[in-house]
Amino acid sequence: MTAVLPERSRTEETPRPAADLLARLALAPAGRTAVVAGDRELSFGALRAEAMRIAARLAARGIGPESVVALALPRGANLVAALIGTLTAGAAYLPVDPKLPAERRRYLVEDSGADLVVTAGPDAEPLAAGVAHLAVAELTAPGEGSDPAYAPVAVRGDTLAYVIYTSGSTGRPKGVEIGRAAVSALLAELEGAGIAVTDGGRVGWNASPSFDASVQQWVRVCRGDTLVMIDEETRADPALLARFVDEQALTDLDITPSHADPLLDLLTAEGGPRPLTLLIGGEAVAPALWARLAEKGAQGVLRTVNLYGPTECTVDSTAGWVDGADAPHIGGVLPGLRMRVLDEKLNPVDVGEGGELYLAGPRVGRGYRRRPALTAERFSADSGEGAAYGGRMYRTGDLVRLLPGGRLGYLGRADGQVKLRGHRIELPEIEAAMTAVEGVAEAAVLLLDEVHGAPGLVAYYRPADDRATEGALREHLGAALPAYMLPAAFVALDRFPTTTNGKLDRAALPAPAAAGPAPAAAAEGLTRSQELIAGVWAAVLGASRIGPDDNFFKLGGHSLLAIKLVSRVRAELGVALPVKAVYAHPRLRDLAAHLDTLVAVAADAAAARQDS
Repeated sequence: MTAVLPERSRTEETPRPAADLLARLALAPAGRTAVVAGDRELSFGALRAEAMRIAARLAARGIGPESVVALALPRGANLVAALIGTLTAGAAYLPVDPKLPAERRRYLVEDSGADLVVTAGPDAEPLAAGVAHLAVAELTAPGEGSDPAYAPVAVRGDTLAYVIYTSGSTGRPKGVEIGRAAVSALLAELEGAGIAVTDGGRVGWNASPSFDASVQQWVRVCRGDTLVMIDEETRADPALLARFVDEQALTDLDITPSHADPLLDLLTAEGGPRPLTLLIGGEAVAPALWARLAEKGAQGVLRTVNLYGPTECTVDSTAGWVDGADAPHIGGVLPGLRMRVLDEKLNPVDVGEGGELYLAGPRVGRGYRRRPALTAERFSADSGEGAAYGGRMYRTGDLVRLLPGGRLGYLGRADGQVKLRGHRIELPEIEAAMTAVEGVAEAAVLLLDEVHGAPGLVAYYRPADDRATEGALREHLGAALPAYMLPAAFVALDRFPTTTNGKLDRAALPAPAAAGPAPAAAAEGLTRSQELIAGVWAAVLGASRIGPDDNFFKLGGHSLLAIKLVSRVRAELGVALPVKAVYAHPRLRDLAAHLDTLVAVAADAAAARQDS
């Protein structure tokens, strides 16, 4: 690996402020492609012109610095244009992923105090009463005459750039406020660390816009790289994603370890361009995956950097190159931050010792949106070595070990927060949603390493009466929480185990397989294709009895298990079942019928080839 991350001492001065994102965007060649999406493509000239039209129409509505514009748009060219247009007006954007449950989308708009909601079309259902809604087409439509030269509203470095919501330990999501200078510094530091190095690269936008990794992806357009939007079907299917990487000539791809694992063997040296820069993060990298990534690096297929960082510190805080000579680590701190690894008494630890990670410096966020008490709890004055006057420090809640050369080894969390498939989840938020269901007397949630063959959330509940059922819980949580926060298994208990001092003994909660009976649906009377699918489901989900009306996702299936399911169908039944078919036909009888259709089509095609 030729790229080297700069080592920094704790006392090194913070680098000079980076050039503003939009000032850099103005320099990109007008004819170069800025955005590639399924709906359309935009050159840099067209993107800047569209951003100016959006900014002018936002300004006419009184939108400017410190205003918040909620973007309720799917990934696509319109989202990029609306995001850049919002920043061009000097305002901040709030991503509201249309895939989120309606209740959560409404909460984000209301809690943030958004000034305007931008929707995909004029018929979109309003997200919140009393907030103006506007279709994106009304903002982007060409006006009379020629577009003015690109001239973003001038803002201070601490002006709000975006608000992104994360799971909340109080049972309510909390909005993190990040300033413009911090986002500009993030891009400059990715360049300085040798991560973003291409001239006119092609960067895949893989993350949900509501996930902070999306910031790391869209900022690349400001340095003149092309953003290539990855659609949902491609994201969900490793075979399609590997093909997409090569067909679109991606130079950079951001991905979580969970989704990288099934992709690795599909990326070969023959694809291009190589090496592909893989920005991996969002959860811990297992030693086995680390070794496979290092092997791909030695083959010239990948250059992989492991990135760590809380949303509160502008996406990425540390970076470490994956090297075969190393055990998994999260690297050293990036230049816009200073790290402090402190023990329980807030004293610095020595090399080789563990402690809690605190981060300070200009990329620390402004705090939590409209939550001064919570901000004061997690953000404090930075009084450590090298602290700047008035600087602040963020308590991450992450436990790390200080390694030689300023690198860090990740040890886990010090509280109830977990990371699952790249998403940050506060377990108390799920527990609060469970206890809101009538008849639930007590609830607890754990993240286990093995739930149906993959890491997953397990929800435990104590019913007070017969209203508290697994079905009622699934229905309520499905309407209130994002899909990534839904438990893979539910366990009803007569009583919760407690410690000697009467507190919940989480370590004594039983594993799902040992806690209750197999699914009640009987397997008798299945057709041949239903039996085949049921057998694969049973193997993937760890269930012994599957019925024709059972739903894959209601039995605990999720995106990674859907990938395993189609892989087993291909291996055992010889049929190329796309991952999207599992989402389109989650009920067993429907998926079996779809499989019958695929088999018939394949048979007809084979017969036609023989006849010819």
